[in-house]
Amino acid sequence: MMNKNKTTILEIIAIILFIIYMLPFVLIIINTAKPSLDITSDPLALPKNPAQFFTNVKTVFENPNVRYASSFASSVIITVFSCAILVVFSSMAAWVLVRTKTKLSSAIFMSFVAAMVIPFQVVMFPLINWFYTVDVTLGLAGTPFQLQRNYVGIIFAYLGFGSSLSIFLFHGFIKSIPLELEEAAIIDGCSKPATFFRIVFPILSPISVTVIILNGMWIWNDFLLPLMLLSTGNAVQTLPLAVASFVGSFLRRWDLILTSMLMAMVPIVILFLILQKHIIKGMVSGSVKG
Repeated sequence: MMNKNKTTILEIIAIILFIIYMLPFVLIIINTAKPSLDITSDPLALPKNPAQFFTNVKTVFENPNVRYASSFASSVIITVFSCAILVVFSSMAAWVLVRTKTKLSSAIFMSFVAAMVIPFQVVMFPLINWFYTVDVTLGLAGTPFQLQRNYVGIIFAYLGFGSSLSIFLFHGFIKSIPLELEEAAIIDGCSKPATFFRIVFPILSPISVTVIILNGMWIWNDFLLPLMLLSTGNAVQTLPLAVASFVGSFLRRWDLILTSMLMAMVPIVILFLILQKHIIKGMVSGSVKG
């Protein structure tokens, strides 16, 4: 009887927390179907004309100063390539660190783990200065190839900031893979690269999905790094920067802000719902030591 009461209490708490967590999302959905005046006057009221949502969407896409469509494409390119490069390079690095039993490999792995606790705000100004120095040294400043203005620079930055967590997750997962599989492949004539990509990498699919989801959500929603690396007025602009463009010094178009926010959230929410089961599976598998 006591256990049943505890379960009931926990379920009630879970429901309350779910309502609190979902309330902001529900308010966004409700207010995307309102004009800006109705949002500021009564944000909790239901929309009078639901068709206003489509009007807001059309206004968001047709705004020449925001370039929402190109911003969406830029976010997709940056997120997809950053996640793909992170998965490939982090898995290779973790595999080498696991299979190389030396003090140096342990020290390198601990360096990656230690880097996880360093906040971005500590290194953001040195990072910007470094990019500027590279652009000047290579003669890229003021050209379309300037690292602070194109995809290469920001993808490279995400590779650096996302490697620590990714290598940590891959490292724990790879330790659970039997070494005999790799030894058998080497005996059959596989080189080390072939052993990794043909034997090890396919086994890493659960943790790879976990790494893609975690990094994808972070990169898709990130605001500070694109703000600092991508110059104002640049053709490369991410969705968070496009949403922020609707916020002026003296005017805030809440109907367009909330509509663009909802449109930006939908793709990553769909990705999360489709692949969410792999997060727990990858985390649990990665916690097992071989």
